[in-house]
Amino acid sequence: MLTIHLDSNLPLPLYEQIYLHIRKDIRSGLLAEQERLPSTRALAAHLSVSRNTVDMAYSQLLSEGYIETRPKSGFYVCSLLELEPVWNDPAPPVCSPAKKSLSVPRYDFSPFASNTAGFPYRIWQRLTVKVLSEHGNELFLLGDRQGEPELRAAVAKYLYEARGFSCDPSHIIIGAGADYLLQLLIQLLGFPKHVAMENPCYMQAARILRGFGSQLLPLPLDENGLSYEALRRTSARIVYLTPSHQYPLGLVMPVGRRRELLRWAAEVGAYLIEDDHGSEFRYRGRPIPALKEMDSSDSVIHIGTFSRAIAPAIRAGYMVLPDSLLQTYRQGFSHYASTVSRIDQMILARFLTEGYLERHLNKSRKLYKARHDALLQALRIFGRQIAVTGDHAGLHLAVQFLDRTSEADILQTAKKADIRLYGLSAHYLEPAPAYPPTILFGFGNLEEEEIREGIERLWEVLS
Repeated sequence: MLTIHLDSNLPLPLYEQIYLHIRKDIRSGLLAEQERLPSTRALAAHLSVSRNTVDMAYSQLLSEGYIETRPKSGFYVCSLLELEPVWNDPAPPVCSPAKKSLSVPRYDFSPFASNTAGFPYRIWQRLTVKVLSEHGNELFLLGDRQGEPELRAAVAKYLYEARGFSCDPSHIIIGAGADYLLQLLIQLLGFPKHVAMENPCYMQAARILRGFGSQLLPLPLDENGLSYEALRRTSARIVYLTPSHQYPLGLVMPVGRRRELLRWAAEVGAYLIEDDHGSEFRYRGRPIPALKEMDSSDSVIHIGTFSRAIAPAIRAGYMVLPDSLLQTYRQGFSHYASTVSRIDQMILARFLTEGYLERHLNKSRKLYKARHDALLQALRIFGRQIAVTGDHAGLHLAVQFLDRTSEADILQTAKKADIRLYGLSAHYLEPAPAYPPTILFGFGNLEEEEIREGIERLWEVLS
């Protein structure tokens, strides 16, 4: 049992005090990898708090990858390898027992964070009971290797309604997140020698591609996204891109550029890997259809995940394969079992088909829009010293500091003021070009008041 000193007089909620205590013990090695944690019911009774308080603390630890759940077993500390940060950060690994535990900043503007406190616990719990009672022991047997038919049908319906394109459920592969699906795709593509990518880019995808031996060809961005002219000058036949909300700059690729890329792919026999990153959250104008919606030559491989739409711990993603790659999959890779448990798949299928996802997204968009607007309003204190891109969508903004010459100086000055910021330079495949330093401001897991306080404090220390 864990004994945690809780102080109701502190400004931190009790669940956050529990979360920070356990996270500190994991980082320092006091809680060893694979060690079992007490159940939420037992810990709640031991600490004399509500079970919901412990549930929220555990949920945050789950979402950040510090712990994992095992069916009918409980909560366990993740392995050290799994706890490595997924971003390109010069700080030491937070989970290494050989290092001192890192202090938690008062204001953490992480572009990777989301509002895990808004997870629909009761709905998920009710659906879990419903699924288990209806299917019983059947769910503990191996299911469809490509993914449960019910979930693939639900995903196909979701893609038609939310992303604007039709696909047969037989073309959908279910896997444990976009990372796994990208690893599977690289094998389907025959371990491509060259892959073109946006620059700056989603660095986790770059690491995976490099890990499988691909040489990455960085393509610069213009106001319309990935440069078509630069792409034509390469020998690449595989392109990885985020057209609906470019990560990390947040650009939306217009129709004209999309047509150019699709025409090029059809002419040279190339594939476009569309990572549908951050498409769920748009705060102005109509939703942006997926690139796949315009694909008449079957050149687009569409990859998406529910990690941001619901919670990071919902390790369920989907990949829509063109006809040619579907045949390759069936001939050489259909022996791969789905990496998402049947129970989780069936719960998620119900969550989609019974309309809970749509309601949850509507609620989340309202919350995130308020935080997005609070951040934009707070940044006005800098006046003409900054320029903002990537607004009105996603969970972060890219902010150029026009009167500064050093990104490192901004990050270090902010750190001394207990503010953690994230620089754009970490997302470049090659040394970043000369440009005004750009900072990524995430707002997903910060309250509006925290956003205002953090930005005001940043302005004071930078001034």
